[in-house]
Amino acid sequence: MASDDKGNGPSNSDSSDKPTWREWQYWKQMTLWGVPLTAVAIFFVAGIIFWGGFNTAMEATNTMPFCISCHEMKENVYKEYSTTIHYQNRTGVQAKCSDCHVPDPWIHKMVRKIQASNEVFHHLLGSIDTPEKFDKKRLTLAKNVWHSMKATDSRECRNCHTLESMNPEFQKPRARKQHLAAMKAGNTCIDCHKGIAHKSVRDQLSDEELEELEAPLKAYVKAIPDTFIEGLKRVEAREAEEGAKAQEAKAAADAAVAKRIESAVAAATTKLEAEIAAAKSEAGAPSATKVAADGTGPGSSIDWSGIPSKTVSLFYPGQASFEWVQNGRDHGGARAFRKAGDRCAECHAKEVKDMGAKIVSGEKAEATPIPNKRAYVDVDVQSAYDAENLYFRFKWQNGAHTPVPFVEGGKMDPANETKLAVMFAGEGVKYGDQAGCWVSCHNDSRYMPDAPKPEALAESPHKDVIDMKDGLTKYLGESRTKIEIRGRGGKPRGGGDKLKSADELAEMKNTGVFMDLLRYRSGESAENGSIMAERLMSGGVETTATGKREGDTWTVVISRPLKSDKPGDISIEPGKLYTMSIALHDDYTSARFHHVSLEMRFGIEAADAEIVAVKQ
Repeated sequence: MASDDKGNGPSNSDSSDKPTWREWQYWKQMTLWGVPLTAVAIFFVAGIIFWGGFNTAMEATNTMPFCISCHEMKENVYKEYSTTIHYQNRTGVQAKCSDCHVPDPWIHKMVRKIQASNEVFHHLLGSIDTPEKFDKKRLTLAKNVWHSMKATDSRECRNCHTLESMNPEFQKPRARKQHLAAMKAGNTCIDCHKGIAHKSVRDQLSDEELEELEAPLKAYVKAIPDTFIEGLKRVEAREAEEGAKAQEAKAAADAAVAKRIESAVAAATTKLEAEIAAAKSEAGAPSATKVAADGTGPGSSIDWSGIPSKTVSLFYPGQASFEWVQNGRDHGGARAFRKAGDRCAECHAKEVKDMGAKIVSGEKAEATPIPNKRAYVDVDVQSAYDAENLYFRFKWQNGAHTPVPFVEGGKMDPANETKLAVMFAGEGVKYGDQAGCWVSCHNDSRYMPDAPKPEALAESPHKDVIDMKDGLTKYLGESRTKIEIRGRGGKPRGGGDKLKSADELAEMKNTGVFMDLLRYRSGESAENGSIMAERLMSGGVETTATGKREGDTWTVVISRPLKSDKPGDISIEPGKLYTMSIALHDDYTSARFHHVSLEMRFGIEAADAEIVAVKQ
């Protein structure tokens, strides 16, 4: 036993640890901001309990089961979402409804929850409780979300996606270019990614709405992250290396083939010379000293083995007209094309095969697909020149015959198994350097969606000016007073019925507003024409062409003079770049059922050109 400090005798050490009555009184009298401390403690604990319960309840409203607990969501948007990459993907990272539709910042989250009370109200009213009601309101609902995300710089997208984490090495060429352009211009995610998780109704927007909704904003311009720039450098270096290796492999393969051909030709020549010599010896005449191995024709004197080859993928374009290219509802790259001046090839050069596959199947821009038609054709292109002439050689593999189901006999052009055309854009053609031959393809040309009926053509005031007996052919927009791009109010797109005057057309041709057109036809050899108010297959400088198919390999050589004074002809000069396009009608096809290239740069000994003519 021990005494306390005041000498009051023994005390219990165990009881000294317990608060005394006076101590309790002391703590009860303590205050914080005028409030008894005990009350503060009670409210603090109650606050924790309330806050925990509140957040638990709030998080419960952010779960997938809660979001699809109502009929409207489960039977409509959920079904669409469950087929997308946000629902199921290779990494197993799922973006649920709240990730895209509920902000992370607390204040914005509260505002969104309050707004959701309106959705509860409409649930009770049954505003969208059937698929028919939902589809009727779908565009309005989508616009609400799009405008909200536009206003916040796609804040909810950035719940998961950040620019700093983007690695362009794992993006397709078009994607990395578009992301880079968006950061520089001030575009946000929702500008391009509408319909990413639900049925897209973007094409139902008016052109004015689309223009406003997808316009870049200076406030959204972002500094390009160093990680993104470094990734771009790595992927561009890798692609350049892969391209160089592919070219080396191709050159080696071509050299091997050329060597085999040379050996075979040499053996045949030796045999033939021996036979001729023997025959002439018997006749007492001098023997021949040389036999032409390559025959005659354009380019027969060219040593093609020393000319670099460029493989160009020609894809099936379907009904993707020049109006389609320029219309934002059809083509997501329309703004970049019209406003920023982007070339088609800048976005699509490395995905033409995929584009061809989508279109040829009828998935996109094709109402009358041809079963088993090739999505693309790889064509090897070489070019050479001498003092007077320009030469092109084209080689490609012939495909299996695919009968056209809507043509008797299955062949659209029975007289020509193949046709190959080369086009050069005149300097006066608007968009010519961006789109190449696409500028001449319109929605109201024959076999296109807005092609006029024969009776309309027969009544046309221009029927005596341009040839319409087989429908409208290719033409340039500059030859018309107006081109309808959007098709407002059901109007046909194009401008075939709005021809300019004869004087205006004559002036245009003198100022380079035309497409120079060269074509080889397997049945009728060479043609040199032009495209302006219509397609003309004559009038140009004399052009020669030869073509042959050996086994499954086609080889076509086209030659024309470098200089010309003919209307609709372009004179080719060293040191200049020209926009060139290629079109191939294989397997007896005609009109739009061809394969085409994107625009390319061509030049004589030009380092910046994709197709380079080498001197011989």
